[in-house]
Amino acid sequence: MLDICLLGSGGMMPLPYRWLTSLMVRYNGSSLLIDCGEGTQIAIKEKGWSFKPIDVICFTHYHGDHISGLPGLLLTMGNADRTEPLTLIGPKGLERVVNSLRVIAPELPFSIRFREINGAEEEFDLNGYRLKAFKVNHNVLCYGYTLELDRAGRFQLEEALRLDIPKKYWSRLQKGETILTEEKTYTPEMVLGKQRKGIKLTYCTDTRPVQAIAEHARHSDLFICEGMYGEKEKEAKAREHKHMTFLEAAGLAKSAKVRELWLTHYSPSLTRPEDYMEEVRSIFPAAKAGKDRMSVELDFDKEE
Repeated sequence: MLDICLLGSGGMMPLPYRWLTSLMVRYNGSSLLIDCGEGTQIAIKEKGWSFKPIDVICFTHYHGDHISGLPGLLLTMGNADRTEPLTLIGPKGLERVVNSLRVIAPELPFSIRFREINGAEEEFDLNGYRLKAFKVNHNVLCYGYTLELDRAGRFQLEEALRLDIPKKYWSRLQKGETILTEEKTYTPEMVLGKQRKGIKLTYCTDTRPVQAIAEHARHSDLFICEGMYGEKEKEAKAREHKHMTFLEAAGLAKSAKVRELWLTHYSPSLTRPEDYMEEVRSIFPAAKAGKDRMSVELDFDKEE
């Protein structure tokens, strides 16, 4: 199960009712943060979640509204006596950018592991889930992310019995482990059926609508996407500054056949996102105007 919270839904500048961009995902005792805009710490405290399990922080790009909250967060984590290593993932220049920000957070009781994204896309295996970064189209180098949890096929009792596989190995095979004995090798494929549908989350912001987004978001259970502007008259501004409108995000969600769409990263001038949702839902009915601390638990389909 993935426990997801959109901590901040604002773009450019924080507002009294809207923090800057950040998403937190909890899975199996660890936490992943995507972007860390100003107000991220407050949003985490307001949600009632903890800083301590955060072991991975990803950045879409290095504009201030996506990374300005990092130095303070690092200091808070350090003051909480954290000693476990922290992994940071981001576009080219990651270590240089972070170390520049760390001028005000120079001493930390934990190490930082830098994993810079190379090329148009890159995949990372982390803490039991698969994270893929994919390049999008902003006015600086910028990436979207998909997070996937795989789900093995059902255990085939009849096959285990037919193949005379010792019962003591069954649970290990179910977990994907290959068993080597002196007499024989047992593989998960011997007792597991067809792989079942897993869980998929896609997060994308600060970009024009490009085909790569639809391809990587395909069949996502949740697609969190930038909606910088709801007003039709700001389409030209969105194109000029390489952002996205509500309707463009809805078109991507429809094309990618996602299960649900949350809009985020609103312009400070957009005070009432819900006012523009009727037309969005005419394109993609399962669309929601994201807001700070909007949360959901994604679980595997029980029918599978």
